[in-house]
Amino acid sequence: MPQYMDHHRNLEGLSAEAVAKDYKKDLEAQDNHEVKALRHWFSGDKGEVYCLFEAPNAEAVEAVYREAHGNVADEVVEVKEGS
Repeated sequence: MPQYMDHHRNLEGLSAEAVAKDYKKDLEAQDNHEVKALRHWFSGDKGEVYCLFEAPNAEAVEAVYREAHGNVADEVVEVKEGS
């Protein structure tokens, strides 16, 4: 299945707790869209979050966010792992 990396920008007041809470909601919604959340990273100082998913397409990733919490990513791109 293809992999997608997304980028959320300008999230003011970002904390580890807030990221964990939204990620838990993503996990609860992912099966409804044939998506699997793999990993996530964040920078509280910059207010940015990056997430890696397996999904049939970018729209499915966005659908998970809309259902889970409404914090849709600013950008979703298909990625391939390098050697």
